[in-house]
Amino acid sequence: MTVRILLLEDSSFDAELIGEHLTKAPFDCLIERVVTRDEFADALRGGEHDLILSDYALPAFDGLTALDMARERVPDTPFIFISGMFGEETATETLKRGATDYVLKQRMHRLPAAVGRALQEAATRRERRLAEERTRLLVAELSHRVKNTLATVVAIAHQTFAKSTTLEEFRPAFMGRIETLAEAHALLFKADWNAVSIQEILGAALAPFSQTRDAVTLVGEPVAIPPGQALTLNLIVHELATNACKFGALSVPDGRVLVRWHEERGEERTCVMFSWEEFGGPPVAPPRERGFGSVLIQRAITYEFDGESTLEFRQTGVVCKLCMPLKTPPRLH
Repeated sequence: MTVRILLLEDSSFDAELIGEHLTKAPFDCLIERVVTRDEFADALRGGEHDLILSDYALPAFDGLTALDMARERVPDTPFIFISGMFGEETATETLKRGATDYVLKQRMHRLPAAVGRALQEAATRRERRLAEERTRLLVAELSHRVKNTLATVVAIAHQTFAKSTTLEEFRPAFMGRIETLAEAHALLFKADWNAVSIQEILGAALAPFSQTRDAVTLVGEPVAIPPGQALTLNLIVHELATNACKFGALSVPDGRVLVRWHEERGEERTCVMFSWEEFGGPPVAPPRERGFGSVLIQRAITYEFDGESTLEFRQTGVVCKLCMPLKTPPRLH
């Protein structure tokens, strides 16, 4: 470890004495000595020093002014006074002004320990400040995510209520959607809110329909999508599977669902192409009014993610196709 020290000292003899005592420190020291105010100011502008040592009394330039300059330009750099004329009142004043410590020239043997202590305190302050900054960022991010989640829950509640005729009809539909959202959040938490593989998303969304597992075929390459799209895709697949169990291919023994996805790279953007196709179920007719799934697909994919979506009610079965753009397409290997 090499400690870069800026030394403000007009006496060559004292500078050599300081350098000699610092050789006894348990670290290497690289000392840059300056004498005048201009030299000191130029050195501060470089901002490349780990520690500042300064004489208190200088010709036409005093140590307190040097301390004020250092606190203004490099406030995190420890500043130690070295003087032969420190009284208790002066020492107290320098510490109040922001000095880290002081060493009397008559007790120069204290210098290595004082330097080591000052560097350790500075490192502790930096770590604490970084920890506080990380905490602030985490709290802000958590607040943002909670706000978005609550907005999603409100939207789910509103849409579910609008499509339900009785409380008995509302309750299972709403709870199923909330549980699906919770499973998706757990999956994203496990992934530290990074991109999640579509395979994992489908596994979480289809978990409540395990009795129909053999009727659903998943075909796709290892592709991951961002958290926001992962939550939406999870809810969309849950809605498709719920409707398929009630009215579509998964409501009969011979019905089947084919789920496919792949990444499609173009010149202007990269998209995840996703499709859900039912066949072998009862004949399908378009609903008289849009359900929760239809609204979710259109609003989320088209409006929020600037993608494309189609939901067809073919007589042979429901077919849903999505194009979800990726800003920075992540791939799994």
